[in-house]
Order: sequence, then C-alpha cells, then structure tokens
Amino acid sequence: MKAIKTILRGCASARSLFFITIVVLALPNVALCITERMGVMGNVANLLLPVATVWLLMTLGRCPGKMVWALFLLVFFAAFQLVLLYLFGHSIIAVDMFLNLVTTNPGEAFELLDNLIPAVFGVVIVYVPVLVIAVVSIRRKDRLERGFILRQRRYAAIAFAAGLVSMGAAYATDRDYRAELNLYPVNVFYNLGLAVERTADTNAYAETSAHFRFNAKATHAAADREVYVLVIGETARACSFGLYGYGRETTPLLQKEQGLVAFPKAVTQSNTTHKSVPMLLSAVSASDFDDIYTQKGIITAFKEAGFHTAFISNQRPNRSFIDFFGEEADEWTFIKERDPEAVALGDEAMLPEVAGILAEGRRKEFIVLHMYGSHFNYRERYPRRAAFFRPDDATEAKPKNRAQLVNAYDNTIRFTDRFLTELTAMLGKTGAQSALLYTSDHGENIFDDSRRLFLHASPVPSYYELHVPLMVWMSPAYRKAYAPVEAALRANSQKRVATSESVFHTTLAIAGIDTPLRRDSLSLAGTRFAVTPCIYLDDHNRAVPVKKLLRSEKDFEMFEKMGIGL
Repeated sequence: MKAIKTILRGCASARSLFFITIVVLALPNVALCITERMGVMGNVANLLLPVATVWLLMTLGRCPGKMVWALFLLVFFAAFQLVLLYLFGHSIIAVDMFLNLVTTNPGEAFELLDNLIPAVFGVVIVYVPVLVIAVVSIRRKDRLERGFILRQRRYAAIAFAAGLVSMGAAYATDRDYRAELNLYPVNVFYNLGLAVERTADTNAYAETSAHFRFNAKATHAAADREVYVLVIGETARACSFGLYGYGRETTPLLQKEQGLVAFPKAVTQSNTTHKSVPMLLSAVSASDFDDIYTQKGIITAFKEAGFHTAFISNQRPNRSFIDFFGEEADEWTFIKERDPEAVALGDEAMLPEVAGILAEGRRKEFIVLHMYGSHFNYRERYPRRAAFFRPDDATEAKPKNRAQLVNAYDNTIRFTDRFLTELTAMLGKTGAQSALLYTSDHGENIFDDSRRLFLHASPVPSYYELHVPLMVWMSPAYRKAYAPVEAALRANSQKRVATSESVFHTTLAIAGIDTPLRRDSLSLAGTRFAVTPCIYLDDHNRAVPVKKLLRSEKDFEMFEKMGIGL
C-alpha cells in the first residue's frame, strides 16, 4: 500500500501529470497510424498535430489536474476509440457509432458492455487513473512553474508548425487525404457534428414527410383473401444457415418447406440496424438514402392499397426511422414495452400477436415483424430447451470462447428456423393467398479469422456482416393463383441481390401493389429484375462500391467461395 501511495504521489506531481496526459491522449493516434491506410505524411500529421495541440492546451493553466478535466471529452473519445479498435481492428469513431449511442436502449448496451470485459478493462486501467490522479493533483494544489510552461509552450508550437507542414505535404501527395476524414480527433468531432445534424433531421421527419404519398393501388382481385408478412431478422448471417450450405443443421425445418425460394447471394448495403432496417422498410437505398427524410415506408403503401396493416417488434422503440415506419401501421406494438424487465423476451412472443391478427379474418392483411434474432448476447436469444449445440454458456467476447459463442449463435439461427416455420404454418392454415419474405438487416463477426473481428457495425464492414439470408415462402393458394411470380422468384434465385434495394419492390410486386415508386428492375418477383452494382452505404451516407471498400483479402476470398461476384 505504501508503494502504491508513493507511485501515486509521483504521478500526481504537476510535471508528471502534464506529460502523462499528453502520452495517454496520443495512444489512439499511435494506434491509428498502424491500423489506417494513410501515407507517410498523413501519419506524421496524425501524430504531430494532435500531440502538439494537447501539449499547447496543457500549458493554458498552471494546474494540470484542472486541465485534464477540461479535456475530459478528449479522454472519453480516446477510450471510445481504443474500444472500437479492439472490436474491429481499424477505423475511427464513426457517425453511426454516435447514432448508435442514442438509438440503442440501455438494457441492450449494458448487456453488450458486460461481455466486453477485456476492452473495457483496458481503457479503464489507462484513463481512469489519469482522472483520479488529476483530482489528487487539484486537491494538493500542485502548480507548474511559469518557466516550465513557457518552455513547453515553445516546444509545442514548434511541433505544431511541423505538423502543419506535414499535413500540407499529405494534401499535396495524397489526393484522398482530408483532415476531417484522416486526422484524429478532428475526424471524430466532424462525425459528431454530422450525427447531431442527422438527429435534427430525423426529429423533423414528421414535418418533412407529412405530404408524401405513394399513390399505391392494388391489382389483385378485391374478393380474394390475401395475407403478406415481412419479417426483418436481426444480425443473422447467411453463412450460418444450413439452407445455404453451412455444415451444421441450423435450418432443418426450412429446408423441408414447400413453396420456399431461398436466395443464397443476398447482400445488405449497411451493417447497422438504424440504416439497414429503414432501407428494407422503404423505397430508399444506398444510392438515394437522404430521401428517407421525405418519404414514408412500405406500410403506408399497403394502407393506400386497401390493406389492414400491423407492425410488431421485439426490439424497444428508440425514436428512429424504424419506429416512424412501424407506427404508420393501423396497429403497432413493441412487445418488450409491456414488461420493462423483459430484456431476454424471445421472438416466439410475437407469434400469439400474429395469431390474433389472423383470427380477425380480414380480407387484406399486411404484417411486419421485427425480430431480435441473433443479436449478442446470443445465449439470451433462445430458451434453454432450444440449446441444440452445446456447450453454449460462454458469453465473454474473447477469441478463446469462439467455439461456445458459435454454438450459441447457431442456436439462434436454429431458433429462427423454428420461428419462421411456425409462421408459415399459421399462414397456411388460413387458406389465404399468402406469402412471407424474410431477410436480416446485417450479419455478424464471430472471431472468424486471424483478424479476430467481433460483432457488427464496423465502419468498414467484413464479408460476415454483408452476406445475409433472404427467402420467400408462398402458400399453395398463392402459388396456384400467381404461378408466374413463383417462376420469376425461382429464376432469379441464383442472382446477386441487394436486399436494401430489392425487398421493398419485391414485396410490393408479390402483393400486386402498383405505385410510381415501384421499380420492377429491382423486384425479384418479375422477369425484369436486373443485377445492380454491389454498393455500400458508408458512414457519410455515400454509396461506395463494396469492391473498393473492403480492406482484407479474406473478405474477397469468402465472397468468391460463396459464389458472390463483386
């Protein structure tokens, strides 16, 4: 204890704290010089300018402890950045990361943090002691000598000037270099500003979309009973589905389904829920995503065409576009809101809701289900009786736990398999002309290769986040009435498809709903479907070719292995 106190007193000295702060705040810059693709001058600028800036800021007061707390936002960003690098191995704190902070419910966030012990512990032992030492320094009223401050200010100014020169050289030698994209933490503040701007635009959605109309019309016979179900999965990756060749029995029931058409080459345009799901529920895609602020969702199109509509979610509302589009329905429910403690409420809890809607016997029905699916913590997504692959108890995010994490994840897919087949059985019993379309918002990394990537929402996605399941089931009555639709779906089943582009148009085509916004070249349910360039909606809402975006040969190898051309 005496030794610890001695070390603490030594670190809390004014000069020690001054330099310790500069060093710990420079750690993300050092790491990013290793992980990011920047030229030599870009790396030099990424070190000199931020370090010199902190150096100068620390000379603005004689009490370094107070300056540490004045720079708390930089401390927070540094810790956040290092956790991000631990998870994904690269990239700065993205706009989507900030948006995830305000759109992820607290229960889900704590569930995730509870299982990221190595990353959280790492930043705690680096940054919390600095804050504690700063408090000690303040209470001891430690002060820096004026002569020391003037010398350090002079040295920092020289370093800052050298940083400016190196940044100028980076602009001159690298046409892609931009400070707001490549210079930490300037890029983080830039992304924070964009997040604030997008949040404001989102909050104004009710006003900006108030006068939008699809002008949708039904083309199927009014007397026929029709039921259509759109199921949005969560964090389900295609390579873990037995239906697509995975070596484990994760989809034994779906593989026996009559009237099922599976699409093995489906790719999402976003690896974040708050972007991907709204694209699935609307006419916007990566190429025109900003139109989302003025358009309504697919539920409104069905309502205009005379359908009763329902939205059922096993996720909590967060005032995002998912909520906005869901609440367009005639009836909508977030089942977890009924029980604030129901963090682990399974997706099967939505089945009685569907049964109740179907029991009403309406002539035209459209139902959207938003699953919790395979979201981490995987072990909490299915009941113990459904633990087919064991052992599955490990939850801590460590590569050494991969085997158990994969077992738990595969159990979630197997549970989704049962959930979907129970839905198709319910639809089949109605005798209606019915169809169900299922896809997932994005996939997931589970320490799959030497990169040791985990989870999703990485600023630069991997193959495992992009390749998603997509399938359409049709009842016997539907297949009999609309045989050309089934034929078109089967004819297009081996083509690459962007779910973010095609789900909206395919669903409308299956249901026979016309609207000026429907594009049959993007519908898998017709003969005019055309494969489009494989693009991704990046953090700044730009449509970027996936081939240009991917960083690792491992991703290209996996796409090639799965027969998906980029």
